[in-house]
Formats: sequence, C-alpha cells, structure tokens
Amino acid sequence: MAKLKLAVLISGRGSNLQALMAACAEPAYPAEIVLVISNHAEAKGIKWAGDANLPTLAINHKDFSNRADFDRKMTAAMNDAGVELVCLAGFMRLLSEEFVTYWRNRLINIHPSLLPAFKGLNVQARAITAGVKFSGCTVHYVRNEMDVGPIICQAVVPIHMDDDADALAARILVQEHIIYPQAVRWIAEKRISINDEKVDLDKPIQSDGSMINPMD
Repeated sequence: MAKLKLAVLISGRGSNLQALMAACAEPAYPAEIVLVISNHAEAKGIKWAGDANLPTLAINHKDFSNRADFDRKMTAAMNDAGVELVCLAGFMRLLSEEFVTYWRNRLINIHPSLLPAFKGLNVQARAITAGVKFSGCTVHYVRNEMDVGPIICQAVVPIHMDDDADALAARILVQEHIIYPQAVRWIAEKRISINDEKVDLDKPIQSDGSMINPMD
C-alpha cells in the first residue's frame, strides 16, 4: 500500500516535525515526509530534516510582495513533490484564502489549546490568567478563519497552581508529539471523514473517564 505523502511547514525548531519524522521512520507507519518547507532558511527544523536526508526548501516570504504569491510558490513545490497532506508545525505565517481553499481537507494544524478556547497566540499565559484548570492541544483541519476547522483529536493537560506559561507549554508539547502523528495515521488509513464540519473517526476507542483538577 502506498504511503501518504506529507509536506511539513515550519518556521522554527520544528519539534512536531521531529515527532512526525520519528513516526515516519517506523516501517509500518502509513505516511512519509516528501518535503519540508520553511520561511526561514536558518530554522533548526530545516537542518534536522536535511540531516535525515529529507527534501527541504527554504522560501523567504520577504521576497514576495504579497501572501498569495508566496503561497503559490509553496503550492507549486508541493505539487511537484506529489504532496497529498500538508502539516503545519509551528509555521508562523498567515495563509491566503486561495491556499487554504486549494488544500481544503488536505491541510492540518496543531494548536496548543483545547480549541475553540484560546485561539491565537500566548495561549498558555492566557489560560493561566483565566483561571481554567485544564488546557491541552488540538489537531484540526485548517479553514480560512484562524484556529478554526474540524477537530480531529485533542489531548488534555491539567494546569497546576504553580504553573507559568513555559511549564504548561512544556507539558502540552509532550502531548502534541503524541497526537499529531496519530492524527496523520488516521488520515493515511482513511479512517476519517468530515460531515457538517465535524470529524468522524471509523472504529474509535472512546473513554467515559473523567478528570478533576485540582483534587482534595
């Protein structure tokens, strides 16, 4: 069975790229990375990908007069590589409507909160300030509105009373590295369908368990 061809888009260290690379290194994993794109040539993730002999491409967004032209360059490169699914992994650029529409239902993202709560940036600090007791991360399909789209899966992380944003972010990141490869696996195995902008998973394992935080 042919493996699903992935492009991973990054802007920095690419820790979720590394998680996907590790998953794809497993012989039974049903996907493979065929291109890593960054808008920063010096991004650590580009070096990691290159060291692993993955095809990489640095495209400086400052070389383009508008977002759409930059995005068209990425699309052309991904089409040349035969990309079937685009994975955003810390890609810090807003995408054009044209790009999101072209890759609709073939474009996913991971966000460090339990969407639809805390969209945007600085989400861990905002969660702590709001006094919520749980945070987490979400893998979702991308739509034109920021941090909106059918949710594939989520992981929940308790917020500790002595947490700061960095400590909370570190615990969430551990879960990101688990659920992102899992979401890609489900897509590659064709277990996911989207109905009325909600994701249905074929034969899910579901839990009736609950979590309480804090506890006495």
